[in-house]
Amino acid sequence: MPELLYGRQPVLETLRAGRRKVRRVILRRGAKPSAELDAIASLTTKQNVPLEQADGPWFLRLGNDVNHQGAAADVEAYPYATFDSLLAALSDRREPPFLLLLDHIQDPQNLGSILRSADAAGAHGVILPADRAAHVTPAVVRASAGASEHVPVAIVTNLARAMRTLKDEAVFLYGLEFAADAPPYTSVDYRGAIGLVVGSEGEGLGRLIRETCDGLVAIPLCGKVGSLNAAVATAVTLYEVRRQRAAPVR
Repeated sequence: MPELLYGRQPVLETLRAGRRKVRRVILRRGAKPSAELDAIASLTTKQNVPLEQADGPWFLRLGNDVNHQGAAADVEAYPYATFDSLLAALSDRREPPFLLLLDHIQDPQNLGSILRSADAAGAHGVILPADRAAHVTPAVVRASAGASEHVPVAIVTNLARAMRTLKDEAVFLYGLEFAADAPPYTSVDYRGAIGLVVGSEGEGLGRLIRETCDGLVAIPLCGKVGSLNAAVATAVTLYEVRRQRAAPVR
């Protein structure tokens, strides 16, 4: 089903990624020149994508809460990866698998931010449950600054079952949890084949998901607030994984 993406960076990254068909790109007539707009125009020419100009009223129809920046793209539906394709790619990586599993993250802004961090930290794929979870919509693409177009995202019917399959493939699953008895997130070794499991904004990890994890880790908190935003906590932990993997293995 066709979608309309908006925002300069999301449109640009969609063209760069080349993972889904772009039917046309629409830029606001008379927009101030910028490097992003120049890059968009250049890629539409190289990829033979129709480039159209539209006045302000056309963009206003997108809605008052849409930060379009004078750029939009008419695209095919988001190209989800399959869980099987993520499994098949486990042995093809230059480093041990590094996956991110999200247990019912429901806020599109959080999901977009998480996908942006996952791409930046070099995660090999993201796995979402089919029900009671945000999926990749134009709002999520915008929140991710287009990073969603680069990182493979798969949807599974049963997250716990997918976790068990990953464990059968020797992927060790760490659940990010705000538990007093969980070791600090910096105290474990992420250099092997791992999956980081993150719970929902309000409830954290579900009971079955928590029990299916091989271990739990927590981010120590020094302030008065008892938890971090899910997207922030995920970013912090993803970069600890990346920090360890950048270091030589002893």
